[in-house]
Amino acid sequence: MNWRRYLTLGNVLTALVLIWAVPRLLPHLGAMVGVPSGGNVRPAFDIATLDGRRLTIDSLRGHVVLVNFWATWCLPCRVEMPALQSMHDRHRAQGFEVVGFSVDRGGADGVREFARERGISYPIAIVGAGEERAFGGVRGYPTSFLLDRSGAVRHAVIGPIAPATLELAVRRLLKDSL
Repeated sequence: MNWRRYLTLGNVLTALVLIWAVPRLLPHLGAMVGVPSGGNVRPAFDIATLDGRRLTIDSLRGHVVLVNFWATWCLPCRVEMPALQSMHDRHRAQGFEVVGFSVDRGGADGVREFARERGISYPIAIVGAGEERAFGGVRGYPTSFLLDRSGAVRHAVIGPIAPATLELAVRRLLKDSL
């Protein structure tokens, strides 16, 4: 009968927040310490970026690649973009690439203008459900997949990716060779 004294509104709300938050935080923590969460999926895709470049999994082989599914209307996506651009700039010379997969349906001009206004220089493509399925599905935006040099998904994170999480995971994968 002592358990009833712990059944307060505050304790119930805390438990609900933990039940909601823990599954979302575990992939971030796993990326920080090196526990894979991507299931070693090797996604196949062939896309055209907004600047007309063709990207395939084979053209990116040998690079560590962060594929970020996002949308212009997604506030958390907007918040994480400067950190992704910063990582792209900082590690590009070591073989790191960020590729933005926009799920917007309003056309390329709107997405192109959105990226230009924010100083985003990494490649962006407008994608559909086929690309999402290639990565095993996307349940929310933003969702990021960190691929190793062989093209295998090593980490999958739903929600904005924390710079500290990303930095450690990218550095670790950049040290790995094929």
